[in-house]
Amino acid sequence: MRHLDLQVISRALAWARAGETIWLCTVLSTYGSSPRAPGSMLVAQGSGEYVGSLSGGCVEDAFIESLQDGAFQQPVSIVRYGESQEESQRLQLPCGGILEVLVERREVSDELITHLEVLEATLLGQKRLIRRVEPISGRYRVVLDESTGGPAVEREGEQGTIMIRIGPALRMILAGISPVAGYCAQFARALGYEVIVCDARDEVRRDFLASEQAEGIEVQAVLPSLFIASGGCHEATAVVALTHDPRIDDLAMIEAVRTPAFYIGVMGSQRTSQRRAERLARSGGLSEADIERIHMPIGLDLGSKAPAEIALSVVADVMRIFNGRGAPLTEHATTGETDVA
Repeated sequence: MRHLDLQVISRALAWARAGETIWLCTVLSTYGSSPRAPGSMLVAQGSGEYVGSLSGGCVEDAFIESLQDGAFQQPVSIVRYGESQEESQRLQLPCGGILEVLVERREVSDELITHLEVLEATLLGQKRLIRRVEPISGRYRVVLDESTGGPAVEREGEQGTIMIRIGPALRMILAGISPVAGYCAQFARALGYEVIVCDARDEVRRDFLASEQAEGIEVQAVLPSLFIASGGCHEATAVVALTHDPRIDDLAMIEAVRTPAFYIGVMGSQRTSQRRAERLARSGGLSEADIERIHMPIGLDLGSKAPAEIALSVVADVMRIFNGRGAPLTEHATTGETDVA
C-alpha cells in the first residue's frame, strides 16, 4: 500500500467528519498496461475535489465529469474504463489497457467514520486487514487478514463479495543524514513512500531541514537504532543506512534485523561490507541468518559514483525486493568506496 493511499483515507476521514458525502474508488483489476495497480484508491466529494489516483490522470477526469453529471448515486457501482477502442483512445490508456473500478458512495454515519478510522490506523500500524464490500447490498466491514499474502483484490464471482487487502503504507527509514540519503528521501517520496529520517546530530539535522530535500519528509532527532527499536518498522518498511559511520550504521543494522522490515541495507564497498559482517557477528551478536538479511553492499550495480546515482541504485533495489523480483544480473552496486573501520 503506497503512502498516497494513506492520504486518501485520511482525507476521506476528514471529509466524513465534516459531514460530507464521499465517493471512495478502488481499482479492482487491470487488463493490459495500467499505471496503477489493483487496490489503488481515490476519494472524491461532490464538488469534484479529489485525492488519490486511479490511472495517472485520464480516468480520474472521466470519473469526476460523470460524478458532477449526477452518476454514481447507488451505494456501490462497478465501472470499466477503456473497454472500447474509442474510449481507450479518448482516455489515453496505454496499450489498450482496461481498468475496473469499484465506486462506493458513502453518506456520513458513525459506522463510516469508525470504519475509516480503522483503515487509517491499519495503514499507520503493523496489522493487515481485509475490507469486505458486498456490491448488491452495499454493506462493508473489515476482518483481520490472517493469510501470509495474496492478491490486493479478490472477488467471489461476478457479483460476490469484494475483498480488498489493507496493510501498512510503504515506509523508508533513513538511518542518518548524508548526501546520498538526501537523494534517497526525494526518490522514495516521489514513489509514494512515507519517508522518515533519523539523526541525533543537531548540526547535520539543521542543515538537512534547511534544504529542499527535506520537503515532505519526517525528521526525527534521535539515533536511528533507538527509533527502530521503539517500533518504527513494520512489514512494509525499508531500513537504509548511508552514512559510512559504523556508530550509526552498525547499530541500525543490529536493531533492524529484529524487525519484520522487508528490506535492510547499508552502504559500503565489498571490503567494508566484509569487515562490517565480521563486526556485526563478533560485537553485535548477529547470526549468519541475520547478516544474510542485510543488503551490503547496498543497491543495484549501475556503476554509481555520484550521490544521486547511488541513491537511484538503492531505491531501485528496494523496489525490486518489494515487487518480488529475483536477483539482478549483478549483485551489488559500488555504492561508496570509503572503507570505514
